Amino acid sequence: MSGSPRPLRVAINGYGRIGRCFLRALLESPLREALEVVAINEPAKLDSIAYLTRYDSTHGRFPGQVALRDGQLEIDGRPIAVSHAQTPEEVDWRALDIDLLVECSGHYGYRCDLVRFLDAGCKRLLLSHPGHGAEDVDATVVYGINQHRLTGAERLVSNASCTTNAVVPVLDLLQRTIGIEQVLLTTLHSAMNDQPLADGYHHADLRRTRAALPSIIPVSTGLARGVERLLPDLAGRVQAKAIRVPTLNVSAIDVVVEFSRDVTAGEINALLAQAAAGPLRGLLAFSDEAHASIDFNHDAHSAIVDGSQTRAAGPRLVNLLLWFDNEWGFANRLVEVAGHWLRAASAKNSAAQD
Repeated sequence: MSGSPRPLRVAINGYGRIGRCFLRALLESPLREALEVVAINEPAKLDSIAYLTRYDSTHGRFPGQVALRDGQLEIDGRPIAVSHAQTPEEVDWRALDIDLLVECSGHYGYRCDLVRFLDAGCKRLLLSHPGHGAEDVDATVVYGINQHRLTGAERLVSNASCTTNAVVPVLDLLQRTIGIEQVLLTTLHSAMNDQPLADGYHHADLRRTRAALPSIIPVSTGLARGVERLLPDLAGRVQAKAIRVPTLNVSAIDVVVEFSRDVTAGEINALLAQAAAGPLRGLLAFSDEAHASIDFNHDAHSAIVDGSQTRAAGPRLVNLLLWFDNEWGFANRLVEVAGHWLRAASAKNSAAQD
């Protein structure tokens, strides 16, 4: 084929925090010429969609040109078709001829609901959440750990969660190089839009009925299951809890590890720093400076190890602190998984034609 191949066509279903971050992360990534967002489905009004693309309280003004033209959103002169459907069947995905739909609404987690997008004409669906269970998707991917297992034959793939993406590369490294007996994870997560500004009746979890700003609030988490889905060798050895804190963005994971042999804090820091400079470069970072969470706003790493907070309590028990931008880091992994999966699918199709 002569000339450059056409960009692969991507659509976004649900244009909230992660949907908007995905679009922006793509436009700020080396994949911007390989992948093109051509459609967005979001129930909100078009002028609100354009406004919240242009202005973002967390990540600042959009770096490109945002306009409305002929009922479409236009980004840097490229049109994006916008629909406002409430169900998968209301959009003619087949007519849009998209290669991949990124599902960012969070409303669909069971396989029986996810296949509705496929039945409506989507070729592939990438979830910005874990789904309800491993059986609901064809694969769950943490970029840097298992994306190489994607063959292109999958149709439903999960990008796991922001917390899973943050902690799994660290635990995988520690398990492979030293060995882990037990893990306790405590996520300190920025407030999210399932919390009210004032006490209300909107949630069955009574803690989530409480106002987000004046309190630190424990909530349920599926992080332990997410880790075990990616690292089955640790099955039955991971416990997790989560606490919401009144900040806008950037979260942390307090990691307590019991190792299989004696270690020191210095040994663990050296191992993590070496990985951040080598095989996990771009995914994991290491710093021993005096940090506050805001330092990592708009940081694209999956996690940043704060070496100044590493502590050893006894010969085999170590405590780590990982920072991560729960929006931006995760959105960048979504972009990378989308690119890798679509390249695998293209290679599979080319091989079938030869």
